[in-house]
Amino acid sequence: MSAGTKGDRPRDEAIPDAVPAALAQVTVRARRVVAALGRAPVSLAFLVALWVAAVVSGSVLHGPSHWLAPRVGLGVGPVEHGHLWVVVTSGLWAHGLLAYVVATILVLAVAVPVERRIGSGRFAVAALVSQVLGALLTLGFAGAMRLLDESWGFRLHLGVAIGPGPWILGALMAATAHMGTLWRRRIRVAVLAFTLTLALFGGQLQDVFRVLAAVVGLVVGVWLVGRSARGPRISGTRREGRVLVAIVVAAGALGPVVAALSPDAVGPLAVLSEMVRSTMWTAPEVRELCVASATDPDCRRGLLELRFSGIGPTLLSILPPLFVVALADGLRRGRRFAWWATAVAQLVLLAASLGNYLVRYVSATDRSTLFYGLDDPNLYRTFAPFLVPAVVLAILLSTRRWFDVRAPRGTYRRFWTRIALVALALASVYVLGALLDRDGFDRPPGAATLLGHVFEQFVPPVYLQWLDPSVLPVSVVATFLYEWTGVVFWVLACVLVLATFLSPAAGSDTDSQRARELLSSSTGSPLAWMTTWDGNSYWFGPDGRSYVAYRVIGGVALTTGDPVGPPDRLRSSIVHFAEFAAANGWTPCFYSVTEETRAAAAGLGWGAIRVAEETVLDLGSIAFTGKRFQDIRTALNKARKQGIAAEWVRFPSAPLALTDQITAISEEWVADKDMPEMGFTLGGIDEIDDPQVRCLLAVDADRTVHGVTSWLPVYRDGEIVGWTLDFMRRRADGFRPAMEFLIASAALDLEREGYEFVSLSGAPLAKIEDEPDAERGADSGALTSVLGGVLDLLGRTLEPVYGFRSLLAFKAKFKPRYESLYLAYPDPAALPSIGNAVGRAYLPDMSFGQGLRLVRSVVGGRR
Repeated sequence: MSAGTKGDRPRDEAIPDAVPAALAQVTVRARRVVAALGRAPVSLAFLVALWVAAVVSGSVLHGPSHWLAPRVGLGVGPVEHGHLWVVVTSGLWAHGLLAYVVATILVLAVAVPVERRIGSGRFAVAALVSQVLGALLTLGFAGAMRLLDESWGFRLHLGVAIGPGPWILGALMAATAHMGTLWRRRIRVAVLAFTLTLALFGGQLQDVFRVLAAVVGLVVGVWLVGRSARGPRISGTRREGRVLVAIVVAAGALGPVVAALSPDAVGPLAVLSEMVRSTMWTAPEVRELCVASATDPDCRRGLLELRFSGIGPTLLSILPPLFVVALADGLRRGRRFAWWATAVAQLVLLAASLGNYLVRYVSATDRSTLFYGLDDPNLYRTFAPFLVPAVVLAILLSTRRWFDVRAPRGTYRRFWTRIALVALALASVYVLGALLDRDGFDRPPGAATLLGHVFEQFVPPVYLQWLDPSVLPVSVVATFLYEWTGVVFWVLACVLVLATFLSPAAGSDTDSQRARELLSSSTGSPLAWMTTWDGNSYWFGPDGRSYVAYRVIGGVALTTGDPVGPPDRLRSSIVHFAEFAAANGWTPCFYSVTEETRAAAAGLGWGAIRVAEETVLDLGSIAFTGKRFQDIRTALNKARKQGIAAEWVRFPSAPLALTDQITAISEEWVADKDMPEMGFTLGGIDEIDDPQVRCLLAVDADRTVHGVTSWLPVYRDGEIVGWTLDFMRRRADGFRPAMEFLIASAALDLEREGYEFVSLSGAPLAKIEDEPDAERGADSGALTSVLGGVLDLLGRTLEPVYGFRSLLAFKAKFKPRYESLYLAYPDPAALPSIGNAVGRAYLPDMSFGQGLRLVRSVVGGRR
């Protein structure tokens, strides 16, 4: 390279060049931010008014003064004194410097984007209506609570609500009415779950105001901003259902933490706030009191409060709920272990609540129980702790089928081993440290005493109130060991359980991984990559060179496509798999198999039914020319004119800005069907989240994704020779011919890369009608004709909702080569159960209500 080239530029010359470039980039971003803020004048005007009012009234550091608060804050008292303007002015102040900072962040992060989305006029109306109506409902609620819960109602009656949170949340909830399905669901569930949790646990007037303003925004949003283009439907994928359940579980777990950390918590579920009460007692004072009279109530109260006092016990009390929050991350990922662990946690909470009830009302001789500090204990307050775990447990039980993702084999064996080692190590440190500092306790403990209660150090203090502590620390070292041993244990438990969720699940199972390795080194049909999907079980040939993926439904071992392996082992694989199925009492059935497998099965006396048509484009001379490809050329030309390009990505490594859009597009598509997403040989988001699967996106200059397709590798003798189309989704209001553009672009790109063909896959339960549907095999009697008619009826039934026959007609635009796919079976008597198995394989999660909606869709589609 010559001296004048860029590569030889001295380092001190490169730096000055880089600085202006960086400054220019910062300037561009700053201009974009300013431009965005300029399109939200209402939000900015409020932000200015907020800070001006804070400075003028001297409220920046500590909020409005005692004189000012009842004159600008919402409350029953201010309204009774005629200060009706407080229904508006309460949103123009905050409680202190931290609250003002949080309010500023909320305005910039929530209010500004919402205003830009729905327009300044609608935003202003949404905010004002949410503020005013929410305030009026809050006042009415406070009055009603005086009749239902005198203690809580009295606190609400005295409370004063200040802050912009209610109208910001109200405007946000109003804006969700016109959002896409994905974020409409997520925002609504998250806002309602967390604001309701704050209201039930914190219970302050401001907490109630927030949740009621959010509800008002939710209700009035339809009239203010209109409905989403796809209506109010809430059907979603299993993946999104997991996210929503995780949000609810996290909200329920954080509620006790809110109550525990808030000294002013007064809500009906705030009984847990007594877990972390501080105390003025010292260990010697309590021990002296107990020596004088062990039955003195002050003795027990002192012992309990000593156990609760300090930062360590406080953290130990809130870490188990945070462990449940960590489990919520596993629920989001669909992990089976997270479901079981969360369910057990809710059962533990229910058992603790039951114990509290029994002690307080069955043996009512001692009220120093689980929630011993209540000024006014009653049946209502004792029943309240049952509510949250019972609701969460009911949600978990009703969604059990969504959480079926297993961790790699051995993951939880290692997890429990590590937990046990951590517990033993910490117990050893505690015992040895306590023995070395025996004088650091109020009474010198022996080894037997320490070993007898060592594992109590791992239990939150609230669960130990029926046990008197055998020793209490007085020195710094002893206090550290006594209070922090359990904290370290729970922190490490949270870290270890989160680590189990980070281990990859897809393909991590031994059989699934073995199947992937065999497929990538051997030969499979164009649908063979579907055998690696979750939900399949595997049979491996005696020589270990071939396998069959299957799932057992209603006594039928239903395969996913052809056997995978060397072509000369095809007949042997069919025979051995049939013997394996028969030995287990199952009926074997090969589904969506090629002509080669059908012919091999026919040689064994099996029958077959044509169930789909695979559409194949042979590469090498692809040219979308001539009148018959007019639609394809039009799509390519329109995309070029509108600045839309085809971009290859791998979903696991794609930028978050793209994957979020892909997920949102998929959720919109499912919501549009108002039915569960089909599975079996039809992939979804979970199936494209695979590093071996390629995705082709239609992306415009603003990085908006208009459509997405996924492509599965096809192997022959260990080499990828083609790709199979699977996942197809298009943005509802995006580039209309996105699918034509993407499929044509994929064919042209893959041809340039040297591949032999692309398969546009088969449309399930859809066939071309230009060849007679003669059922092939040794027996083509009445039962065979019946199953053919049943599958045909199923295809016609699902057509108004899923459009498989329309999909087959769409693929005909590319003038493909058709390859029939078959269902091969050994016994015609099993055809009714086979038909049932096929239907359940495609719609395993369909509920009774969705079945009724399917019937209505079919009836409507036939009118």
